[in-house]
Amino acid sequence: MPINLIPLAGNVTPAVRALGWDWVVEDACENYVAREAVALPEEEAEDLLEAADTLYNMVVESIPDPIPDDLLRLLAIPAALWSAVRHSWNDDRHWHLYGRFDLASTVDGIKLIEFNADTATSLPETAVVQWASLVAAGQADETRQANGLFEGLEAQLHEWLGLNDDLNPSLLLVHLPGSAEDEANCAVLAEAARAAGFTDVHVCPVDAMQVSVVGEERGVWAQFGPDEWRRYSFVFKLVPWEILAVEEPELTADLVQLLLSRDVIIANPAYTLLFQSKGLLAWLWQVYPHHPLLLETAGQDIGGHQVRKPMFGREGQNIAELDQGRVRAEAAGDYGQQPQVFQRWAALPADAQGRLYQAGVFWAGEACALGFRREKGVITNLSEFVPHKLV
Repeated sequence: MPINLIPLAGNVTPAVRALGWDWVVEDACENYVAREAVALPEEEAEDLLEAADTLYNMVVESIPDPIPDDLLRLLAIPAALWSAVRHSWNDDRHWHLYGRFDLASTVDGIKLIEFNADTATSLPETAVVQWASLVAAGQADETRQANGLFEGLEAQLHEWLGLNDDLNPSLLLVHLPGSAEDEANCAVLAEAARAAGFTDVHVCPVDAMQVSVVGEERGVWAQFGPDEWRRYSFVFKLVPWEILAVEEPELTADLVQLLLSRDVIIANPAYTLLFQSKGLLAWLWQVYPHHPLLLETAGQDIGGHQVRKPMFGREGQNIAELDQGRVRAEAAGDYGQQPQVFQRWAALPADAQGRLYQAGVFWAGEACALGFRREKGVITNLSEFVPHKLV
């Protein structure tokens, strides 16, 4: 599956600023977006979007109702979050805003690599920078890019707000401290939230958020000045649920308590842990064996050419390529002690320089946008982002 490229001349920064999105132009985005685009046939783009919609429906339909303990254990969901997972799953007001499917276009068709359902990033690159790249190159044409991400986010946030119209339309977006990339992702969501009708929208690091479960101070708060605090009814956290549960158990317990009492509503909802877990890949293979969009995956070695992944690994860390029992490549990381799954190897398409390409397809109510990451080895969060142009 060869990848063909189109050169993109010009400086993306003025184009981004002309759109009024100055905060996107930062080192984390600007310096790693390729100055060329994947020449993507329209039918291939449609196939990728259709695959994401099909996979989302498969994921939802695969979860038993009620959710059994055995499934929560199989997916390695922290026990402290079981009540929140079940509560959010059973109440439609807990709205899944968006996620990103990582897909491989192989000689055997499109295959699911994984689903980043809880804290997917690459929003600025996909929604803004790749379009600005076409603008800067004088190749801008709205029909030439599969990119309705911002509109999809706005629609999802509007729906979330409408489902919870008994709550104050105030939204706090929190991210990991010291991460310019995560802050930029939250900024995209903040812009979409304002457009969707939220009247008080604020972005801050998670350690600047204050949570109380007692008295008149019960709720989630953020500070605006020495003497000004505001309480928020809606929270978006670009912090994975499982990391909160492990590293901040007291905060997690308080958030779950507030969630169950409806003092706050949180996105993405706790049930997206079911989708985020790499154990889902093995579960889908059990529910839909040999489905053409799936790769064989199990909780134990499946033999032959395969990939070993930690259950809640992030950014490509601790992924290992195995072939006939021999480790061919392995990435370092912080997730090596987690339970693991083993997924059949999928050959990614390559360009003339031997760089491999993985498609990221965003789902926000429906599949609405795509972009590409490329690397000569394992795809990680540092792999180059490549815009696309429909041909």
